[in-house]
Amino acid sequence: MNKPQDKAVAQRVRDSITALSPELARAARWVSAHPAELSVQSMRRSAIAAGVLPVTMTRLARALGYTGYEEMRQILQDELVRSAGEDFSLRASRSHPSPLTSGNDLGELTKAQLKNVSAVLRRNSEQDLANAADRILKARSVLFLGQRASYGIAFHLQYSCQLLLPHTSLVNNQAGTIADQIWRLGPEDLLVVVSLPPYTRQTIELAQQAAQKGVGVLALTDSELGPLGQCAAQTLVLEADSPAFFHSMTGALALAEELIAMIEIRGGEATKLHLRENLQRLQKMQAYVDRLPSY
Repeated sequence: MNKPQDKAVAQRVRDSITALSPELARAARWVSAHPAELSVQSMRRSAIAAGVLPVTMTRLARALGYTGYEEMRQILQDELVRSAGEDFSLRASRSHPSPLTSGNDLGELTKAQLKNVSAVLRRNSEQDLANAADRILKARSVLFLGQRASYGIAFHLQYSCQLLLPHTSLVNNQAGTIADQIWRLGPEDLLVVVSLPPYTRQTIELAQQAAQKGVGVLALTDSELGPLGQCAAQTLVLEADSPAFFHSMTGALALAEELIAMIEIRGGEATKLHLRENLQRLQKMQAYVDRLPSY
């Protein structure tokens, strides 16, 4: 067996993720997404940020082949110094929000929201967004799926895309037909899925069923190592950190809007024509009080 030093922490996480318990997997996804923060902070603070108990971080380190959290943190520090040579302590202190100290301490929430927005282009390259846009443009039909808190993001994606493209629809569960809508998809279609932890079980199961049928799955989620990322053909990564009880959806919305903008760019004259026709239709319907812009 290789010593821990022989393999990068991130690679060990990728190799082990499917064998970990749900609690350890949650901690592992956080470790993979926040190496700089983990390398400079205590086990307790890392556990709080990951949403797990401190003992879980120790159990994770041992599951990855380390003697404990401190050894994993030290090796990660060495990796980060070798790969970048920058002051990761300073970077982590800038990017990690402190917990809310009172119900009125909304400044920390705003900081977390800004960090989540900035993560869109830090976690996804321009080429990643272009590839995702091309998948949507080339698909025969595109079905958007999001449930519970993620429904609003899926709706915004589909609503905006249907102004640019003729072949999009939003999954709904009227009369219990949600599984039927997934079943009708084929290899030439695309399922765009939005889900964040705690992942909605039905969303994950439907995405897995689609992938097993050969349907392309484009995921907007918090980690390529999560249950949605593992069944997706491509994953766009977002961050939803919040010092409050609820997740922040600001980063998810920012990622969705970056993707929509890329679709308009990559679609060229065809998407502009479709948008123009839709705006003219809305104008004739007098859907809005103000006159719509011309394209």
